[in-house]
Amino acid sequence: MTLKKKIFIGYGVAFILMGLVVAWAVTNLIALGKASEAILSENYRSILAAENMVDALERQDSAILLIYLGDVNKGTDQFRENEAVFLEWLARAKDNITIQGEAKLVQAIESDYAAYRRQFFTWIDFHDIARRPSPYSSYQESIYPLFAKVRDVCIGLRCLNEETMYTASVKAANVAKHAIWSTSLVAAAALIVALIFSLFLAERIVGPIRRFMEASRKISSGDYAVQVPVETEDELGCLASEFNQMATQLLRYHEMNIEQIISEKNKGEAILSSIEDGLVVFDTQLKITGINPAARQMLGLASAETSSLLCTEIIPDPAVCDLIKNTIETGASPKLPEEQRIIVLSEDERQRHYLFSVTAIRGRDHNLSGIVLLLRDITRLKEVEKLKSEFVMAASHELRTPLTSLGMSVDLLLEHAAQALPEKDRGLLQAAHEGVHRINALVNDLLDLSKIEAGRIEMEFEKVEVSNLFDHVRIIFKSQLDMKETTLTYKVDDNLPKVRADANKITWVLTNLISNALRYVQKGGHIILAAERIGPHIHLSVHDDGLGIPQEYQTRIFHKFVQVKGQEAGGTGLGLAICKEIVRAHGGTIWVESSPGKGSTFIFTLPIGQ
Repeated sequence: MTLKKKIFIGYGVAFILMGLVVAWAVTNLIALGKASEAILSENYRSILAAENMVDALERQDSAILLIYLGDVNKGTDQFRENEAVFLEWLARAKDNITIQGEAKLVQAIESDYAAYRRQFFTWIDFHDIARRPSPYSSYQESIYPLFAKVRDVCIGLRCLNEETMYTASVKAANVAKHAIWSTSLVAAAALIVALIFSLFLAERIVGPIRRFMEASRKISSGDYAVQVPVETEDELGCLASEFNQMATQLLRYHEMNIEQIISEKNKGEAILSSIEDGLVVFDTQLKITGINPAARQMLGLASAETSSLLCTEIIPDPAVCDLIKNTIETGASPKLPEEQRIIVLSEDERQRHYLFSVTAIRGRDHNLSGIVLLLRDITRLKEVEKLKSEFVMAASHELRTPLTSLGMSVDLLLEHAAQALPEKDRGLLQAAHEGVHRINALVNDLLDLSKIEAGRIEMEFEKVEVSNLFDHVRIIFKSQLDMKETTLTYKVDDNLPKVRADANKITWVLTNLISNALRYVQKGGHIILAAERIGPHIHLSVHDDGLGIPQEYQTRIFHKFVQVKGQEAGGTGLGLAICKEIVRAHGGTIWVESSPGKGSTFIFTLPIGQ
């Protein structure tokens, strides 16, 4: 039997029970109607006939009194009119004989009334009124007893029917009471049966659904061996069969893939364990959800459980945790220059340098699910860089003396002996002069860069007006700008606060950037200096409409000895690296925004003077 048929049968039973209750109520109403109709047809008509006969009889008696009073014609007419009325109602009473004893009373009324009529017509003598006996004695002796007898019988007929009507009304009341109780009992019984049947049917339908729910919960918890018993052949039974088949397939798939999943998990753990870089995974609450052995060693953590630790409990630098928190809030991985992505951790009374990066993890719906912190040990690179800087500084110091002597010798030769030499030799001497000066400039730049990197260069910080810096560099480059027919303008926001800086060092940065712009800008070009406040820093920029810088060089142009291929113009490749170190020493950053063929904009930040 299908589920649809079961529901139809359930509704059918309810409708049948409802029909039984309605039929029983109609039957009781019909019985009550019959009882009321019996009262009307059997008793009320006989009572009405008896009342009217009594009324007609009394009017006839009144007519006799009129005759006694001398109004013979009126009395006789009234007697005959009421005689017709009496006989009419007597005929109706004879036609409505329905109860026991009523026929005998009707016959008595008919016979007594006939005697009453005969006595009246005998009493009346139309030929000789004067010979009539005394009216009163004649009326009392012959007519009134018949009148009283007929009236009493009519009243008896009425009383008989009234008693019968009262008995019938009591019977009707009993029928109504019985109808109420019986209908209530039948309705209650039908309701109980319908309720029991509904509960039974609901249990038959809901029971399998509960088993489906329980089986689904077991499957969601990983128990794929669950089976739902097939107890019926309806749609629920078919669904149970399909569900069991699905659970069997899931079990097979689970058994088939569990080993592969375990293998992949072990492989992933092995890969993470073999990575020398530290990996720490955080959830959106900044709690650790995963960490590899390299990160444990870097952060000095034991092999105990770390899932309850927060970021601030394992990383001493609060800026890193703030950066991770900001990544969780914004959902975007931060973009910081490399020098700001270095943290220093102590290990066995030795400081180690780590380059970190923060990466957001997203799920299938692109919602943020976690953060990965990568720690790369660059201590050895820092040490090598330090050794290299020390070597460069030492070599530069050692080279300055012979270069100075060599430069002076070449200058003396050019000044005193150049005129006596052939043209070819003078050209070689001039080339030697230029080469010595280029090497000397390179050595000076290397010394300056080494001092800045080693922190040996002294900074004289003061509050400086940005407009004064721009005016100073414009005066420095006035002649060069006129020679190349290039315009230099600057834009400074109104009420721009002063910056905290070493004016000479920042002037050097600006002159280096403007010099680079002049080197690559075309004749008749434009250079724009700008300054604006953004947050707690002042952003200074140098924009030109020159050739621009290719994308692949924009991240490396601030490294030492890096020059754009095809755009070399005699520089040492150290100017931008020195600019970067000077700006970093001021607590700022520097970067470039450029598109090939559309010019370049070098931007650096300085703190506001407090």
